Amino acid sequence: MAHDGQDMTLAQAPVLLEDLLGLTAAAVPPVEALLEKAKTSVRGMVSKDGRVSAGLIEAHQTAAHGLAWLATYAQSLREMQRWAEALQSEGKFGETEQLIHQIAFGEYLWQIYGGIQMNQGEILRLQDLGLSQEDMRGLMKPAIQTLTMGGNTQNARTRLVELMQEHSANVSVGNTGLDEELEMIREQFRRYAVEKVEPFAHEWHLKDELIPMEIIEELAEMGVFGLTIPEEFGGLGLSKASMCVVSEELSRGYIGVGSLGTRSEIAAELIIAGGTQEQKEKWLPRLASAETLPTAVFTEPNTGSDLGSLRTRATKDGDDYKITGNKTWITHAARTHIMTLLARTDPETSDYKGLSMFLAEKTPGDDANPFPTDGMTGGEIEVLGYRGMKEYELAFDGFHVKGENLLGGEEGKGFKQLMETFESARIQTAARAIGVAQSALDISMQYAQDRKQFGKSLINFPRVSSKLAMMAVEIMVARQLTYFSAFEKDEGRRCDVEAGMAKLLGARVAWAASDNGLQIHGGNGFALEYKISRVLCDARILNIFEGAAEIQAQVIARRILG
Repeated sequence: MAHDGQDMTLAQAPVLLEDLLGLTAAAVPPVEALLEKAKTSVRGMVSKDGRVSAGLIEAHQTAAHGLAWLATYAQSLREMQRWAEALQSEGKFGETEQLIHQIAFGEYLWQIYGGIQMNQGEILRLQDLGLSQEDMRGLMKPAIQTLTMGGNTQNARTRLVELMQEHSANVSVGNTGLDEELEMIREQFRRYAVEKVEPFAHEWHLKDELIPMEIIEELAEMGVFGLTIPEEFGGLGLSKASMCVVSEELSRGYIGVGSLGTRSEIAAELIIAGGTQEQKEKWLPRLASAETLPTAVFTEPNTGSDLGSLRTRATKDGDDYKITGNKTWITHAARTHIMTLLARTDPETSDYKGLSMFLAEKTPGDDANPFPTDGMTGGEIEVLGYRGMKEYELAFDGFHVKGENLLGGEEGKGFKQLMETFESARIQTAARAIGVAQSALDISMQYAQDRKQFGKSLINFPRVSSKLAMMAVEIMVARQLTYFSAFEKDEGRRCDVEAGMAKLLGARVAWAASDNGLQIHGGNGFALEYKISRVLCDARILNIFEGAAEIQAQVIARRILG
């Protein structure tokens, strides 16, 4: 265990710079070794005749999903180490960054050993993965013991919050490690969010109003909808990393605004990966300019995450198609021009093989008549949060789709085409989660400074400052994991696991930050007039859409074990 005084020494991290990075570097290999043992153990639980069995993964769901969480923590520590070493090499690893780094390692190492929080009520213990006490002793290394005993202390958290109070409210806590171009993009969208989004977001939420078209038009002018669309098709041709920064800062203003680009991102990705040349030339410039606003129409009332079993059918009608069936949880459905619509073209199938993707055109609606196009009707689903685009149930009855709008011009490819968008969608969702978490921190930090109790500001009470410190630390961890997945995507490498990890952790971090932020507000946080009540409602959806946390963990586990 740590020697006397270790707590205070690590809390004053600048004195121990070389030691800190040496300690954290030495802590990573034992975690990776433990992860390998866990993989072997869980693979043994879920394999039959030498092959991983879907039935056995379900039977041992806690172990399989727990393995995904352990792998996420191991990857998080690797990315934090990479971040810290890069900053140090540039002379930018200051006291704030050092405290974030040591607290992150101190906390996540302890959780790995004692229990990882999959959510508030489910704690993953190493024995759930079939690991023995002997396996766990692999973590009893001097570096890990020093970090667990002295990394995440009250002194360290208090000092971090002291430094946080010296920061501008408009910047992130700690150097993100991104290059100058990406930080310039961040600054541009942060300014926009502060001026045009934050002052109005709470009113949009309380009145359950659609985000004004003026905002969409301004974002279109700034290139948000064509951010990653290639220049040859009218987009900016920027990186997925830039998409992360933009999504993060707009979501920090309001998740509804940060999510406006999501549907365009998914639609563009579908067309780029699976569309014909004619479809690319027709639709990508329109998406990039926001002349055409898309919505994603995949989920059905009885399928949820089980897209392979959806029943909406597309039947041939000459060269065209007629769509019949029901869809639900369709975001921004009313005033959009085109639907990326997944339907069954082969009635003989009951799985993903018979599905096709369509670029289904429709007439935008308004409040009086949200769905004016023949063959489709819809009704609004009233929701707790994530309100700025509204959610709808849709019914199709002989809805007409042109044959030329079958994506890729070939039936039966729909599910595969959709799968190719999951990486980008989950990276973008992780970035939105970071923005929501950052919003919770911004609001709670200001409240804790302004609110006086027992003769002093709330921020001076250690348990309040500790909550704020952990928000800042976990936001940085989730951010580094998200940027890593974006960089992998930009390099053309498969990153479904990394994107899934970023989304899995980011959603949990956003909820924890919002929940703790409301706790700092006390009774006021429960009042609708306080912004933190909205942020809490908005954060809750992140663990559900773009792959519920349980599905996300399942996908990660299957890939790791496969």
